[in-house]
Amino acid sequence: MNLSNVVAKRSDKMICRDGDVAIKVFDEHFSKADVLNEALNQARVEECALNVPKILEVTKIDGKWAIAYEFIEGKTLTEMMNENPEKIYEYIEYLVTLQMQVHAQKCPLLTKLKDKMLRKISQTDFDATTRYELSTRLEGMPKHNKVCHGDFRPSNIIVTPNGVPYIIDWAHVTQGNASADVARTYLLYLLDDKKEWGEYYLKTFCRMSDTPRQYIEKWIPVVAASQSVKGKPEEKEFLSRLADVVEYE
Repeated sequence: MNLSNVVAKRSDKMICRDGDVAIKVFDEHFSKADVLNEALNQARVEECALNVPKILEVTKIDGKWAIAYEFIEGKTLTEMMNENPEKIYEYIEYLVTLQMQVHAQKCPLLTKLKDKMLRKISQTDFDATTRYELSTRLEGMPKHNKVCHGDFRPSNIIVTPNGVPYIIDWAHVTQGNASADVARTYLLYLLDDKKEWGEYYLKTFCRMSDTPRQYIEKWIPVVAASQSVKGKPEEKEFLSRLADVVEYE
């Protein structure tokens, strides 16, 4: 595979294009289990009624694990927002519409969201009282089995020249309560210092799905705790405040 055409790069992975194939190459610290699990998650989601790039191959390139997908020609929703700032709120409504389509799916073999969140809470460096409060809140939330993307943001939506949306990056997908997925997207807006957009997103989702805002807000401490496991120093204080169940309420 030709890796000379790099189309995206992050601190721990890069995406290259080789003709009609997109290749995600992981850094050496990614374990075989993590990469194979990501590929398996996406393969399972491919069976849902969603536009998802199909996995073509899982391989190793120069000692690094890589996943080859169909390359989707188009622009991310983030690019479209940057090019047409006057349409920001229209694009946010479009994002909500797509997210609701994801939540309408069922995929019984996916990891349960609650199980994943419990593991994340146990991995935080919060004190035992905070971990207990978070775990208790999580256990008390209604059990659902909707597909939850786990990282639903504009940069993970590619719109083809014909206007067909594809959803990418299913590494964090689970099945569970859709409101946790919404709280996660709202949190991403806050972390990106786009509170105004985040508020519009949350208001729009509540309106379109007929979901009370208070119900989604109950998930915010839990998703904040989950995010804190990433260990980003610049986010620590903010996430700690949100994860404090008593303080947030």
